[in-house]
Amino acid sequence: MDKNKLQLYFIAGTKNIGEKNLLDVLEAALKGGITAFQLREKGEDALQGDDLRKLAEQSLKLCRKYQVPFILNDHVDLALEIDADGVHVGQADGVIAEIRTKIGPDKILGVSTHTMTEALTASDAGANYIGVGPLYETTSKANAGEPVGPELVREIVRELPGLPLVGVGGISERKAATIIREGASGVAVISAIADAEDVEQAAREIKGRITLALTGVEM
Repeated sequence: MDKNKLQLYFIAGTKNIGEKNLLDVLEAALKGGITAFQLREKGEDALQGDDLRKLAEQSLKLCRKYQVPFILNDHVDLALEIDADGVHVGQADGVIAEIRTKIGPDKILGVSTHTMTEALTASDAGANYIGVGPLYETTSKANAGEPVGPELVREIVRELPGLPLVGVGGISERKAATIIREGASGVAVISAIADAEDVEQAAREIKGRITLALTGVEM
């Protein structure tokens, strides 16, 4: 896939936005310059069934409007039903090679990884990109595990230079540039955008940091 589409990867579900409306948050983030969106609807009281399908379809429509890839976390069958651009799965969500076969060669497949071994396995199984983390302490994802640190990004990029990599976990506007300089194609954020008072501005500022880091400009 085009690794530029991973520069600012926004992840969110209804449990990440407080009293806000997810579609309003998503559109503001899209206006602010996010380059990919993953609907991650998990946790207690998460939407299911028809409610989840409706939200996914509405999110997909918004992403298409702004020409940004729409990725659905975990729900492979639903992703295929609504023709999402791709799916993202974790280490416990099934055999990666089997998921690749199920979704076919044209859908985006992202995989969460926490070690070099997992990164190599995901690459061999046909992942289009990997998420690496948590790089820092995070409260946005339950059971995220111990931080692996940005050094792992550098190591994986060195071993798998052709595989797009997104750093995830506790990434703020300031930390985004560090991850890019380690060789990541982009950063994935939840709270840095979802918790912002001005979502559009928060996305724009993070995107600006990433753009400067990609061009080698220090701040």
